[in-house]
Amino acid sequence: MSTNRFGVRTLAVLAVAGIAVLGTPTIASAHVSAQPAEFTQGGRATFAFRVPNERDNAGTTKIEVTLPQDTPLTSVRTKPLTGWKAEVVKGKLDKSVTVAGKEITEAFTSITWTAEAGTKIGVNEYQEFYVALGTLPEGKDTLLLPTKQTYENGEVVDWSQAPGADGKEPEHPAPALKLAPKAAGADDHGHGASNTAATSGDTHEASAAGADNTARYLGGAGLAVGALGLGFGVGAILRSRRKA
Repeated sequence: MSTNRFGVRTLAVLAVAGIAVLGTPTIASAHVSAQPAEFTQGGRATFAFRVPNERDNAGTTKIEVTLPQDTPLTSVRTKPLTGWKAEVVKGKLDKSVTVAGKEITEAFTSITWTAEAGTKIGVNEYQEFYVALGTLPEGKDTLLLPTKQTYENGEVVDWSQAPGADGKEPEHPAPALKLAPKAAGADDHGHGASNTAATSGDTHEASAAGADNTARYLGGAGLAVGALGLGFGVGAILRSRRKA
């Protein structure tokens, strides 16, 4: 009799554990990143800097992105965002660079978003800052975009580390774009599948909705496993009572 009771209790615990594990959505990486992050060399990129707030006692009020100078960008545009002021800085290059057959002597150096009074990225929140960049460098498979995140208490987190030689993610990785070689016969804009998708806010939201649906499906699977476990437990109880 005691053995049956132990088995029933074990099944019940496993059922609850199944619900807890499978029914919980996967938590996204909590660092500043580029979304989406795959584009074509020599083309353009429209994406968002996704900035999660990592502190439980302060909100984010400023984002500063440093743009590359060795492979300068000739075009930088920001999408208006209510409550935030965007500033794009352009300056002289220490050394001229040839981009798409043209000699470039000045280029964009940084993008800064500053929160207006009463605005911030609050606790357990994130914000997306959209940009359109071009022309992306050729012959380079990764474009790092070091970013500083400033909190209202004065703390500054510098997301600027490149991946290590072992491929492991560092503690404060810099947002990065992965650049694929231009396909043969592609036009000068070099728009890839990721580029096309990135130009549509609806598509971006659809991706988020897809992830949410996946989490729901996993939650449903967890409930099914839990219900199955509880069913076995109830069956065992009834059988043990009949034997008694």
